[in-house]
Amino acid sequence: MPTVMIPAAAREDVETLWAYHDLRHEPRPVDVCIGLGGHDSVVPDYTAELYHQGLFSWIVFSGANAATTVHAFPDGEANGYRDHAVSLGVPEAAILIEPRATNTGENLELSRKVLADAGIVPRSIILVTRPYQSRRAYATAAKLWPEVDVVCVSRRLGLDDYVHHIGDADRVINMIVGETQRLSVYADRGFIAESQALPDGVRVAYERLVAAGYTRRLVPDTRDPVTA
Repeated sequence: MPTVMIPAAAREDVETLWAYHDLRHEPRPVDVCIGLGGHDSVVPDYTAELYHQGLFSWIVFSGANAATTVHAFPDGEANGYRDHAVSLGVPEAAILIEPRATNTGENLELSRKVLADAGIVPRSIILVTRPYQSRRAYATAAKLWPEVDVVCVSRRLGLDDYVHHIGDADRVINMIVGETQRLSVYADRGFIAESQALPDGVRVAYERLVAAGYTRRLVPDTRDPVTA
């Protein structure tokens, strides 16, 4: 695959947002791992790696399908992730499937139900996410599952390595910009924990990328609280 590059004009701002969304949590032993559905194989790859390190005994893969994932995982994100993890040596018996969630809040709420139905009530969890999703996923867990000790991690990839893995710099930039907006929009709507004020440098980088046209993943029909 040819090398895919971030456009030079956008690089500094994209790097600013990329660093902001990385919480730098370190994986540690927990009761359960929840792999959040998405459009690429980074999540099941890293989940399998952490399982083989002995950090947990149970995995829940959560996710239905979206327009951005149906081609990669025609049987649904959760099922596709399970198959991928099994191909990497994770025992299928260690994996629970939550195939209905269409957003991060549902990922957590429906995964909790799947676990409860299996007689598992975790006190600690690892959320495995895409690199730019960590901050919002953690804030969602803080809102919806506050009694659980949460670590939110993603595979340690540099920005260029991740863009090359996805094969589409424009798509990655749009996703990162959309994630940044959601921190404010979703806090205002009560979907995530409220303390999501953006540092000035992050706000400026976001505004420049929006002005440059990276708007495909913004929440539609909303007065953008990031720039208001």
